[in-house]
Amino acid sequence: MTDRVLAADALSLPLEPYDAGEVVTGSPLAGLASLAAVGGASVGIWELSAGTVRDTEVDEVFVVLAGEATVRFLSSDEVLELRPGMVVRLNAGERTEWEVRSTLRKVYISG
Repeated sequence: MTDRVLAADALSLPLEPYDAGEVVTGSPLAGLASLAAVGGASVGIWELSAGTVRDTEVDEVFVVLAGEATVRFLSSDEVLELRPGMVVRLNAGERTEWEVRSTLRKVYISG
């Protein structure tokens, strides 16, 4: 593999265990792989198994690779139904609740 290829298969790349956040229901497990820094932004892969967690977001854009989840924005009535292929923007400081039905894996860019 060259320095240009960061992951030969983003869906099966092994991830390091990561704090799942404030667990609301279930026993979700989280994983993370940091891939690169680009212009001061971090690029990586993040995954969360089934369950519900709450989090405080950072500035981020992500692309859903696999899984299904509902994200509720706790300061508004906004709800997103995530599925593979979606591209989503999160803003720093937003409080969210992630209800994952099937393991969610995403590629993220965060500042």
